[in-house]
Amino acid sequence: MPVFMDLNIISSNDKKRLKSIIETAAHLGYSTVAINYVVEPQQKKQEFPKPQSVSDIFDKLPVVQGKSSPIKVLNRLTIIASDASHFRPTNEYKSFDLVAVYPTTEKLFHAACMTFDVDIICIAVAEKQPFRFKRAPVNGAIDRGVFFETCYAAAIRDNTMRRYTIANAISFVEICKGKNIIVSSGAENPLELRGPYDIANLGLVFSLSDGDAKAAVSTNCRSVLLHGETRATASGVVYTTKKPITPQKQEEESPVSKKAKTELEYV
Repeated sequence: MPVFMDLNIISSNDKKRLKSIIETAAHLGYSTVAINYVVEPQQKKQEFPKPQSVSDIFDKLPVVQGKSSPIKVLNRLTIIASDASHFRPTNEYKSFDLVAVYPTTEKLFHAACMTFDVDIICIAVAEKQPFRFKRAPVNGAIDRGVFFETCYAAAIRDNTMRRYTIANAISFVEICKGKNIIVSSGAENPLELRGPYDIANLGLVFSLSDGDAKAAVSTNCRSVLLHGETRATASGVVYTTKKPITPQKQEEESPVSKKAKTELEYV
């Protein structure tokens, strides 16, 4: 059974509303959500956020619909970068499970794809994409294991934003060929959440294939989490498998005394 994730639940000081959004996500079948703290360094008076402890929101985490396990809640930081100086990884970044950047210029988008140490690059949804996507930096990000995110909540709020969301997503899918895309909600209240299968269908509207649309809310999100873990520990994960030994190789590796005894039996 696929594991569905929504990696963009907008943070709120209203703990009751945030709790309601996470409970709704669990009811819809999402196994993991990420509370997204958005920072815009251009606003000088904005304080750097501190992620909330899950225990401050819930006494007991809600159980995921159709599963026996509780929902997993992560913390995510998103930097809205309009200048290269706005993205400067510090120890404060380490408090978050995931780090994302929303570049507002073509130059910053290129830098985010090729050099920024992030897990997610955000695609515009509330406005017309301010620059054209180019294949080279996008492929560079894909090679580095970075994922691109488009959100759908803005499309629910406003008809104009719906057109921007769909147009920007289709434009990007043409460049990336459906690779390394996740679709998140960006929800600010429970009514803006939709079920994972509804979002997979929305992916078809974005010109994703059926398989890529489902991956955008499941396996691709899992890859984002693994990328975040690798980035945080500055090391990779090694998987080992036991390779079966063929009879011929087993004979070659067997002790000399055992081989001699076997040969005598046939004399």
